[in-house]
Amino acid sequence: MSIEQLAETAQAMVAAGKGIIAIDESTSTIAKRFAGVGIENTEENRRAYRELLLTTPKLSDYISGAILYDETLRQSTKDGTPFAKYMAKNGIIPGIKVDKGTHALAGCPGEVVTEGLDGLRDRLKEYYALGARFAKWRAVINIGDDIPTGTAIEANAHALARYAALCQEAGLVPMVEPEVLMDGEHDIQTCYEVTEAVLRSLFAALYEHNVLLEGTILKASMIVPGKDCPDQADVDEVAESTVMCLKSTVPAILPGIVFLSGGQSDEDATAHLNAMNQLGALPWPLSFSYGRAMQSAALKLWSEDLKGNFSKAQGTVYARAKDNGLAAQGKWEG
Repeated sequence: MSIEQLAETAQAMVAAGKGIIAIDESTSTIAKRFAGVGIENTEENRRAYRELLLTTPKLSDYISGAILYDETLRQSTKDGTPFAKYMAKNGIIPGIKVDKGTHALAGCPGEVVTEGLDGLRDRLKEYYALGARFAKWRAVINIGDDIPTGTAIEANAHALARYAALCQEAGLVPMVEPEVLMDGEHDIQTCYEVTEAVLRSLFAALYEHNVLLEGTILKASMIVPGKDCPDQADVDEVAESTVMCLKSTVPAILPGIVFLSGGQSDEDATAHLNAMNQLGALPWPLSFSYGRAMQSAALKLWSEDLKGNFSKAQGTVYARAKDNGLAAQGKWEG
C-alpha cells in the first residue's frame, strides 16, 4: 500500500464527528467483564456480543472504525458474513490489536514493556489478508515513586516505533498508544510532565525508524490527576492541560489523535473530549477510541436478557457513539 493510501485510511479514521470503538479485549479480559454481569465466557457469547456492537444500526454515522481482537477478526455474524467484510460494507474500517500485552521490564521494578514483535511481520500480512486496514499497539507507563524511568519510556517508545514501521510495510495504518495510567496519587502536573516526556520519546523513535506520520494515528491518554489524588481537576483544566501538552509534542502533520478513556467515567470521557474541541482551531482532529466508555451500559443491559435486550443494548451503543461524535466536534451539550 502506498503512503497516499495509508494517509487516506488514517484520515478516514478521524473523519469529522467520527471515532473508533475499541472491542479488542483479550479472552481473559472479556472474561472479567462477563463475570461482572453474570455472562458465561464462551466463544459463542463473545461472538454474539461483538456482533451486537458491530451491527448496531447506523453505527457508521459516528464510528469510523473498530479495533478487534484476533479471535474476533476471524469470526462472522450469525448469518455467516465475516465481521471484517460486514464492517467494510457498512462503512467501518476493520482494525486489529497486535501486541502481546505487558510484561515486567527487567531491571526496572514496577515498570512494564509491551511484547509481541517476534513474528509480527507475518501476523500483519495475515491480518491484512483477513481485511484489517489498521492496527493498534498499547504501551503502558506507570507513575509512582521514582518512576517512570527513562529506560522504561525509551523501551516502550522503541517497541512502538518498530511495530509502526512493520505495520506500514504491510499496508496497515499503525495506531500508537502510549498510555500513562491514572493509577496512583500523582497530581495533574506530574501527569503532564510524564506524558510530555513519553510523547517526545515516541515521536523521536518514530522518526528514527522512518515511520511516515501522514499514515499514523496517535491514541493518547488525557492529562488527568491520579484517581487517588485528593486534588481532582475540573473539565476545563483537563482539556486545557491535554491540549497544551499535545501542542508541545505532536507534529502537526499527524492526521489525527484519538483518546482512550483510561478508567474515566463514560460522561467524564465525553465531557473532556468536548471541552478540548471547544478550545479553538487545532493542528489535528481530536476524537475518541473508547472501549468501556462505549460499551458498559450495553453489556449490562444485554446481560439481563441476551436475546430480548439485543436491540435495546444496541440503542445504548448508538447513543454513546452519537454523544462522543458530537464531542469530537465540540457540539455535545451533556
